[in-house]
Amino acid sequence: MSTRDLVLVALFAAIIVALGLVPPFTLGFIPVPITAQSLGVMLAGCILGARRGAAAVLLVLLLVAIGLPVLSGGRGGLAVFVGPTAGYLAGWVAGAFVTGLIAERLEREAQPELAQLLSFLTAAIVGGIGVVYLLGIAWLAHSSGKAFMEIAAASLIFIPGDLIKAFVAMLAGRAVLAGYPLLPART
Repeated sequence: MSTRDLVLVALFAAIIVALGLVPPFTLGFIPVPITAQSLGVMLAGCILGARRGAAAVLLVLLLVAIGLPVLSGGRGGLAVFVGPTAGYLAGWVAGAFVTGLIAERLEREAQPELAQLLSFLTAAIVGGIGVVYLLGIAWLAHSSGKAFMEIAAASLIFIPGDLIKAFVAMLAGRAVLAGYPLLPART
């Protein structure tokens, strides 16, 4: 990785950490609190691409592993990697990678704006929601001894909040592409 890539990875790791500091909030039509930290995973993939986006998430997880309380709610330390939500942390890495991979493949600067927006939205939904949920639910089902489909059905309540985050990632990805394209500078 070049120096520029390392700086971008560190910047997006800091963004992910900062989004973890945002207190959870609720919207009237969504009965569960929404945390902003998973938005950072979508943003890293949409804006940086597969490799750099996943590297930013790995850097955040390294900070967690050394004990820094950088996860939402002030959590940190090795215990989170064996707890019931550990699969979601692994899902963040894979999700950022898949989000970036899809964004790199679908998005082109010469596309109309609507096509670019739909490319980023598709990437954020498939990678930032689908992949993260797949790994997170699988681990949660394994660690709790409950059926995968039971956990998946219970997780549906979080989808509206995550769709809002995917929409924000779409808008941010398009804005960065228009103002300072980082995604096409793939490495």
